[in-house]
Amino acid sequence: MAQNDLEARHLDTLDRDLGRFSNLELATAYVSRPLVAPGIALVFVLLAGLGALMAFGAASNGLIVAMAAIFGAYMALNIGANDVANNMGPAVGANALTMGGAIAIAAIFETAGALIAGGDVVGTISKGIIAPDSIGTQQVFIWAMLAALLSSALWVNLATWIGAPVSTTHSVVGGVVGAGIAAAGFAAVNWPMMGKIAASWVISPLLGGLIAAGFLWFIKARIIYRDDKIAAARVWVPVLIGVMAGAFSSYLALKGLKKVVEISFGMSLLIGLLMGLASWMAMIPIIRRQSRGLENRNKSLKVLFGIPLVVSAALLSFAHGANDVANAVGPLAAIVQASQSGLINADVAIPFWVMLIGAFGLSFGLFLFGPKLIRMVGSQITKLNPMRAYCVSLSAALTVIVASWLGLPVSSTHIAVGAIFGVGFFREWDAERRLRKAQGHAPERPRLGPEERSRRKLVRRSHVMTIAAAWVVTVPAAAGLSAVLFLGLRAIGG
Repeated sequence: MAQNDLEARHLDTLDRDLGRFSNLELATAYVSRPLVAPGIALVFVLLAGLGALMAFGAASNGLIVAMAAIFGAYMALNIGANDVANNMGPAVGANALTMGGAIAIAAIFETAGALIAGGDVVGTISKGIIAPDSIGTQQVFIWAMLAALLSSALWVNLATWIGAPVSTTHSVVGGVVGAGIAAAGFAAVNWPMMGKIAASWVISPLLGGLIAAGFLWFIKARIIYRDDKIAAARVWVPVLIGVMAGAFSSYLALKGLKKVVEISFGMSLLIGLLMGLASWMAMIPIIRRQSRGLENRNKSLKVLFGIPLVVSAALLSFAHGANDVANAVGPLAAIVQASQSGLINADVAIPFWVMLIGAFGLSFGLFLFGPKLIRMVGSQITKLNPMRAYCVSLSAALTVIVASWLGLPVSSTHIAVGAIFGVGFFREWDAERRLRKAQGHAPERPRLGPEERSRRKLVRRSHVMTIAAAWVVTVPAAAGLSAVLFLGLRAIGG
């Protein structure tokens, strides 16, 4: 009996010890899980620096180029975590794409856009904001670009960590301006170019919102408010897909194929027209087949908008990769150019390995750090369904494509968020209009008071002020940080 009690006590002790070990393993796994993504990001950043060192060779500025590649990879990761989430958020918020599907589509098309069509805006970032001749020596110019790159990356990282929706384009432009002023005074800044960029910061969200609201109005007028919604969708959904395919094809021909064969703007428009017509005709039987058996109500339309929403999200990712890769590799390309040739005012030639760092950094940043911001953008500003999300994505894509074609570094964050607000505010206006119309036909119905109208708002007003404040603060914050970093780097480097 005593022996049995002793064995039972030993078993209890062993169970408790095993339980402690099990709890320790669970605690270790819980603590280490948040460190996995930063660990992978650190490996990517170090590999980028090592690859740059190998590609550049053992030149006198090889270590500086490697440092710049590390900063560029770090910036690209932050762009992927912040900006790409804005692109895929509407599709995920509308439940048209799973989180995994959105990340896969964004990774493929962001990389393709950066590698195929990402060169034009890089030139604007690297030498269009400050006048290289006014900087002085090659070394001072390199320190200025390093400071701009690191300051913008640090600011976007901080903003992403606290959940503030900032523009990575604002950050890098502010960084370049701050370093340029610290290096050579206010005369170093290309103020006419800054005026154009500042104007685009105002125009891009307004244009994105207006285009998104226009598409939503069209969908409501031509499909949702029709007596036979399914029949109307069979007519107009293929047309919408054709418009999107035509815009994408025209842009791809103009930006990508010109590296192989010279294509005029008129020819690119013709290619887009032909591809748009082909896509429209191809989608007619597909939409007709999808619409069989659907009930004549708004919820049924979500099925028909699945394909256009996915395609528009892919288009937006391609355009974003083409436009915002400049934020990561523009200063890096300028540093490589200055280090190789010793010239700071020559045309910037962008090595392929530099574009690879930017392209893959965007995808890694989205994969490692993007899901949280994707959920925030997709559901916390206004409620989205596939039709509204399609309008947001198509509007943002068209606006970014036009800006990238013009070589103007607009903010994709401004465009995407502006489109979301445009959709939300249009819904409020449309609901108010329909309510007034209904009350006009039913005078006995009591009118809503101010408090009730406030509760019916479809856009969260707190986000308007938060986002506006973040947009205003970003440029001076990045510029100030860049100026401090430049002075420090120049002091260290002699």
